[in-house]
Amino acid sequence: MSKPRVAILISGRGSNMEGLIRAAQAQGYPAKIVLVLSNKEDAPGLDIARKLGVTAEAVSTKPFGKDREAHERMIDARLQAAGVEIVCLAGYMRLLTPYLVGRWAGRMLNIHPSLLPAYPGLDTHARALAAGEQKHGCTVHLVTEGMDEGPILAQAEVPILPGDTEAALAARVLAQEHILYPVALAALAEKIRLPEAAPRP
Repeated sequence: MSKPRVAILISGRGSNMEGLIRAAQAQGYPAKIVLVLSNKEDAPGLDIARKLGVTAEAVSTKPFGKDREAHERMIDARLQAAGVEIVCLAGYMRLLTPYLVGRWAGRMLNIHPSLLPAYPGLDTHARALAAGEQKHGCTVHLVTEGMDEGPILAQAEVPILPGDTEAALAARVLAQEHILYPVALAALAEKIRLPEAAPRP
């Protein structure tokens, strides 16, 4: 049975990208990472992906100006050419248009550093600390047109400790992200593989 082919979109170093690639290199993992794309030519994650044996390319936003959909059509063309079936966002710092979201509905994942629906958007750790929360964490969700509003697939929780700093909290959450994202991707990959399972008697 073939493994679903996965692409990862990044904008920077892509620590979650690295975690996904390393997890997928395990023999029994049910998905295969085949492509990493970045909207930035100088994204450090591109070299990291290549060193891990994954094809990595930049599709720069510069030639497209403010035409976000035209850029996404180029991204989508690369995804289709690589036979991609699932897309993972890993620090991809672009708001997606309805075009790309629609093309990959139900097959595009994102990881967000909060326990959604709490604290969508940016600065989640600082906001959780400022609000006096006792717990924080991360969420893997399907991508929809609303920012960080898609169906939740998995969450991991960390306690907020007395005297916590934003940096300390962020580090604990990131450690959980590296565990949670591969688990959530594997679960979706298994669902996608179900139609290829043996016929029912």
